[in-house]
Amino acid sequence: MTILDEINANKRREVAAAKAKISLEELKLSPFFKRTPHSLKAALQTEGASGIIAEFKTKSPSKGEINSGVEVTKVTSAYVAAGVSGLSVLTDHQYFGGSFENLAKARFANPHTPILRKDFMLDPYQVYEAKAHGADLILLIAASLSKEEMLLLSETAKELGLEVLVEVHAEDEIEKLNPLVDLVGVNNRNLKTFEVDVETSVRLSKQLPADMVRISESGLSSVENIHYLRKAGFDGFLMGENFMKSENPGKACAEFISKL
Repeated sequence: MTILDEINANKRREVAAAKAKISLEELKLSPFFKRTPHSLKAALQTEGASGIIAEFKTKSPSKGEINSGVEVTKVTSAYVAAGVSGLSVLTDHQYFGGSFENLAKARFANPHTPILRKDFMLDPYQVYEAKAHGADLILLIAASLSKEEMLLLSETAKELGLEVLVEVHAEDEIEKLNPLVDLVGVNNRNLKTFEVDVETSVRLSKQLPADMVRISESGLSSVENIHYLRKAGFDGFLMGENFMKSENPGKACAEFISKL
């Protein structure tokens, strides 16, 4: 069993428990259900955009604790002040130290910035959770879903006005894309070995639909990485650990963007 298999099995148990505790109708009563979501796709295509999607993540399976001494409101507000195009907030608690509370706090603190709910989405119920806690888009990991499951989750997202970011890791996952997908992220981290190679983005980008907005994820640590990937057709760059491992993630983000 891979770490992804383990995470997905745990996530299915979590979702079953959540369904038993909070109904869809209760989720729909959230004030966030009335707001119009922001478009990360549009933000990335805005002239002069940094393209940086800064992530709030306090730990990971591969790195363990990254930074448990920071507060989500302070960090995400500093990210936005630094000029990011969007935010990513982890909501998986067991493996990444995330929470819905963090997502909601990030939304309250940054009302005009697109926010991704970063989690392992396997059930339409989770899309309603994302909307109820202030997300503007969801992540679908191609390695975790069949083509049919991905379509169902995409349709649910569209019904709720959310954008869809699909993450791919290998060539055979590209065929799972559907017309409802707004953005494609290429994860440079091999989910089986956890090795990182930025060339994965370049290689897979050549096989993506020409009009697809591209985001490179994982292992980005230098301005040179960003310039290289822009030339390869990428508009967005998801960065978490590079900033979060700093004592002051917001300052690290501002310094990085100032050099772009």
